[in-house]
Amino acid sequence: MKRFLAGFVLGLLSAIVLASVVVYVYLRSGMAPVATSAPPLPLEKRLTRMALHARLEREMPHEVPIPPDEGNLLGGAQIYVQHCAVCHGLPGGDLTAIAAGEFPKPPHLFRGKGVSDDPAGETYWKVAKGIRLTGMPGFEKSLPAEEIWQVSLLLANADKLPESVRTALVRAREATRDKGPPTDRGERPQAK
Repeated sequence: MKRFLAGFVLGLLSAIVLASVVVYVYLRSGMAPVATSAPPLPLEKRLTRMALHARLEREMPHEVPIPPDEGNLLGGAQIYVQHCAVCHGLPGGDLTAIAAGEFPKPPHLFRGKGVSDDPAGETYWKVAKGIRLTGMPGFEKSLPAEEIWQVSLLLANADKLPESVRTALVRAREATRDKGPPTDRGERPQAK
């Protein structure tokens, strides 16, 4: 029995070392898909989603410290336009050039099922902490907690926003569209 156990342990250690060498050679050789246009690694989406949801269950806040009133939703719309729309888009808008080049593609948060079915605390955690390897930055060091809560409430209520908030978001989309594409020198042409 000792011989069997010793052989099993030796075989297991050999397999671990061999697998480590294969992974190292795979990564070192440049064969791993690292470009944003490349397909995901096997199990990449499943493993990252599993880790994210486990972390959210443990850390996301369950109490929202501000009400989802019109003032906070308008504040959230302003923050969203400034910091989020470049990747996640505006209601009725197209995918931005930045969003088109990201991997994974950022979800459009105002089309169909977005984050309006997520608790505001989940969105707060994602906005505050960011999500590694997705392009989603963490804003807890650059935005006050109240502003993060405002944008989180905006998104949690995206399917039932007051008309004033919808109008603010549509105006932001139209203002962005009116500016037109950048010129060769990085300037934007003047609206007519």
